[in-house]
Formats: sequence, C-alpha cells, structure tokens
Amino acid sequence: MTQNRRSLRTTSELDDLSARTRELILRSVFKAGAGHIGGPLSVTDILVNLYFDRLRVDPTQPELPGRDRLILSKGHSSIALYTVLALRGYFPVEELDTFDAVDSRLQGHPCMKTLPGVDMSTGSLGQGLSPGVGMALGARRSKLDFRTWVILGDGEIQEGQIWEACFVAARYRLSNLTVILDYNRLPQFGWPSETGYTREVPIDDPAAKFSAFGWATVECDGHDHDALRDAFDKAEANDDRPTAIIANTIKGKGITFMEANHNWHARVPTQEELDAAIAELATRSLAGVGRS
Repeated sequence: MTQNRRSLRTTSELDDLSARTRELILRSVFKAGAGHIGGPLSVTDILVNLYFDRLRVDPTQPELPGRDRLILSKGHSSIALYTVLALRGYFPVEELDTFDAVDSRLQGHPCMKTLPGVDMSTGSLGQGLSPGVGMALGARRSKLDFRTWVILGDGEIQEGQIWEACFVAARYRLSNLTVILDYNRLPQFGWPSETGYTREVPIDDPAAKFSAFGWATVECDGHDHDALRDAFDKAEANDDRPTAIIANTIKGKGITFMEANHNWHARVPTQEELDAAIAELATRSLAGVGRS
C-alpha cells in the first residue's frame, strides 16, 4: 500500500466537506421520500474526518489488501456513508439520487457485495463490532498493518454482542482496532414506560464501561475536526490494546430545527423544510461556524 495514511486536509476544508455532506444527505432523503436524517447528521463529521484525513484507502483500488477498514455498524445511517464515499471518489455523486430506489446500489443499509468502499454489510444493530474484531485479528495473522475502525451508535451498544466482542478484542490486545461511538444520546426510542417512551440516555458513561473491559478510551467533540484528529492520533499511538473513542455529538447536527430532536430520526423533510435547512447550511458555512 503506497498511499499515505494522512491527506492533511485543513480544518476549513474539512468543515466545508461536512457542510456539503449534510446538504447531500438532506437532498437524497428528500428525493427518496424515505431514510434517516438525525443519525447521519450526527456522524457526518466523523466520517468526513476519517475518509478525507485519516484512512489509508484508494478509491480507484477499493479491494487492496492493505487498505484500512471502516465498518458503519449503525447501518441505518447509510446515506452519510454513501455521501462521503461519493465525495471521496468511489462512485459518482450523481448516483446519490438513486438512494433507496429499487435496484439501486445505495439501499437503506450498506451492502458490501454491491457497492465499492463498503467493507461490511450492516443494519442489524449490535453486529458490526464482531466482524471488526475478525478483521483486526486477520490483519495480525496476515502480517498486514491496516487498521480497522468501527462506528457504533449509542442505542446499539445496549446489545450484548457488543460487549462480548469488546471482551474478545481486549483479550487479544487488538491495538489495530478502534471503535468510535457516535454518542448523540438520542436513539429513536427510549425505555418503555406507562406513558410511552422515556428519553433517557441509553448507556451512561460509556468510557467507563469500555475501560472496564480493558480498552483504552478517549473522549472528544465529535463535531470538531481538530478534536477528532487528535483523538484518532491517540488511538493510533496506542500499541497495547484496542481504543474506544467516545465522540460527543448532537443528533441532527447542523440544522437548528433538527438538532437534539428525536422526531428527526427518520423523518423526510418537506420542500419548505429542505429549503430552510439548505439555506442554514450555506449561511453557517459562509460564517465559518464550527471552524477553529
């Protein structure tokens, strides 16, 4: 693998890519008339930072054995992954218009058999970390130096399989494995109660829980590209155990009327809402909102 791991994008360039990604996410869901919005917007900056400043990948050779692996375990946020892959050059941006259409390569959950750049088919929540452990073990046995990154949602870490995989990863001291928790604290549903569903945080203090399983942990602002870069540096510098990065995020990030609102988990915007959201993204981008 000859490509450098870092592309050294400036913070301003990454912010602009995040704004463009959010716009395309909204347009794609609107055109499809279906899809998720809140989760994709919360994970946008994480994916942009990984694909444009971190992962050792080559879109012209998506199957290279030495490439870094990325698993989006929270597969219902697929449109965010598709958008970043398109902007990175894996397939034409225009193909985003086919999202969720019959026979499209861009289905509601990612499929590794149909779309270049997708390293694992996901969608059944809680099942993305186990194959990540397998990839990390495979890299060690094959004497390859690629790193495996797994993005988890905070709702899905209620699944027991996640913690079984955590135990195994720590047992084998898989320092080439990094989890990034999109910790927006707002899954679609909370805990059932007599009056409906509560809005309680699904897992409190996840850093302490990963640490209890033997993982190194790092916490950061999941919407600050400099903070993400620093967290990823720390994960790569750790050479004796896996690392969990708790990325504090906001569901629906970037659109004021969508932020921290669970109703936007999987709601399609109206034309008026889309226009307002696109206008806000343009204004925030011009103002340099979020840039350090």
